[in-house]
Amino acid sequence: MKKIVLGILIGIVVLGLSGVAGAGKLIPMADQAREKAKADNSPIIEKTGDGDLALAPSGLEKVVFIHYKKGYGRVCDYDGVCEPELGENPSCADCKKDKEEPDTSSCYAFLGRGVEWKELPVDYVVDPDNLDGLEEEFVINAIFLGAEEWDKHTSADLFGSYTVDYNSTWDSDAPDGRNELLFGDYPEDGVIAVAIIWGYFGGRPSNRRIVEFDILFDTDFTWGDATVDPAVMDLQNIATHEIGHGAGLADLYDTVCAEETMYGYSNYGEVKKRDLNVGDITGIQALYGE
Repeated sequence: MKKIVLGILIGIVVLGLSGVAGAGKLIPMADQAREKAKADNSPIIEKTGDGDLALAPSGLEKVVFIHYKKGYGRVCDYDGVCEPELGENPSCADCKKDKEEPDTSSCYAFLGRGVEWKELPVDYVVDPDNLDGLEEEFVINAIFLGAEEWDKHTSADLFGSYTVDYNSTWDSDAPDGRNELLFGDYPEDGVIAVAIIWGYFGGRPSNRRIVEFDILFDTDFTWGDATVDPAVMDLQNIATHEIGHGAGLADLYDTVCAEETMYGYSNYGEVKKRDLNVGDITGIQALYGE
């Protein structure tokens, strides 16, 4: 399978601190991703050892992946299925009987060459607080299983232990040294979840690395176990996808990749992302070994 070193990102923001060249040059975006690209020129600020505020180390950047509900706000959602009930019309590629099949070699994508975790295993923090009455044990287990699904397909000890913290924060302005997963209200309709990846994406490939990820599950949706109630957004399904970003994989939008965990759209009742598909496995093994 052809390796895509520069990932296709949706709703992506890349923020650099060098003050010389725009970080967006490091990770070119495909036209489809560019539709939802949003610039964020805020400075990254962090606390020093003395408690003072200062600019983060030169070169530190963030990449933001926004995971949209399938069909939201689009006349054509490019998932390979003609769905007039979702607003697609006959002019959409999905509804054309003679449409060309996309290249089947593009079912995994990376943040960039050499962008991965250099120190393993990766520990993480779960904040189970939610608006849907989900028990702490359920939330922790759904996220744990999502992380384990990536772990079991690579020889690396990728994800380590987790801690529970009801005071976790989604770090959209500056990293705090913790990989956190929590529920919160994202101020845009149709967004299921958002993953922010902090790291060094430029310079020599050997110096590039991920240093933190933060994942927000949008409380605009009703969360739960879709194998029990198909009317909810399945937490394990979405957690597995978002944790894939935390490991270094990007979103996919080719219609042939609609069965992959890293496919960029999801919906209520979907559970197929709980299990990695062929492209997902190839991608994670390319990063961390078989």
